[in-house]
Amino acid sequence: MTERLRRWRMILGGDDADGTGMPLSGMDAKRDATLKALYDKDEDRRGGLGGSSPRVARWLGDIRGYFPSSVVQVMQRDAMDRLGLRELLLEPELLESVQPDVHLVGTLLSLNRAIPERSRDTARAVVRRVVDDLEKRLAQPTRQAVTGALHRANRTHRPRQSDIDWNRTILRNLKHYQPEHRTIVPERLVGYGRRLPNVSKQIMLCLDQSGSMASSVVYASVFGAVLASIRSLRTQIIAFDTSVVDLTESLQDPVELLFGIQLGGGTDINAALAYCQTRIDTPRDTVLVLISDLYEGGNEEEMRQRAQALTAEGVQVVCLLALNDEGAPAFDHDNAAALAAMGIPTFACTPDKFPELMATAIQNQDITSWAATNDIPVAAPTEE
Repeated sequence: MTERLRRWRMILGGDDADGTGMPLSGMDAKRDATLKALYDKDEDRRGGLGGSSPRVARWLGDIRGYFPSSVVQVMQRDAMDRLGLRELLLEPELLESVQPDVHLVGTLLSLNRAIPERSRDTARAVVRRVVDDLEKRLAQPTRQAVTGALHRANRTHRPRQSDIDWNRTILRNLKHYQPEHRTIVPERLVGYGRRLPNVSKQIMLCLDQSGSMASSVVYASVFGAVLASIRSLRTQIIAFDTSVVDLTESLQDPVELLFGIQLGGGTDINAALAYCQTRIDTPRDTVLVLISDLYEGGNEEEMRQRAQALTAEGVQVVCLLALNDEGAPAFDHDNAAALAAMGIPTFACTPDKFPELMATAIQNQDITSWAATNDIPVAAPTEE
């Protein structure tokens, strides 16, 4: 009973109406104090600048000691607004106190133009830590899935002897087993074109820079760098708001790429797709991933027509409403339904599923069926 009351006291926050009558001590009291500093409606929560910075820095250190990492990240995001950390994060001492995560990187990118010179090195170091961690987690499964898909897409039924896949050949021809000779007479050989062409597929990542897409932009930049390291792919990354910027030359360093992105502002998807059209060499060997919430600030009808033209040319277009762990944010349902009616798969994707998604696209397989197999809801076409 005492343990249950203690837990309820932590949940209810200790106001007179909580009804537990349970005092807190030790670590529980410290946890309660950090929660009160952030969430108590009667508390003066604004951090300000100057003399208050050390207090907020201590608070950031306290929550890391009192709560698990997943809870710390939630509290940090809440603190951005409640404690005025959007301004305070511009101070290098505070940046060093924060536990880096994707959301923090998104906040730093949104503040990019306002970060004073004294904080820029620290901000880059924070971003570098997050990017390095994501690369360690995502690079190997991405390379493995994509290179395997490239080889499978390059499979041939007229292989040279050195390229015959004997296991698959035997399985394919078991029905041709000759009992009297105790052998299989293969009707069809299965093999891999092991020597892939220098460029087998063109991958274009088209990133919406609007503020709601911050986490998606971070993940997409890391994936772009990993894909660019695969020699058989020609990877390009295009970022857009009301203007379009080609960041392909920065793919070798995703940190530089991220600092080349300006989050916020308007959205002109039509202009971005128009630019992508000019950069496509072989449409039928191109996968274009549009990462956007589809709130079009430009010519909406022309945007839809351009998307339709890309698919008609043979480009495999995929629209990701989000590329993060939180699912799809608010998005334009009419545009999502319009793209779905064109046969363009439109859905939110988590980072752990992205390598498999790219492998499916590279092999020209049905992405909508893949999404259904993975319990990923896709946008439905508009009903006539």
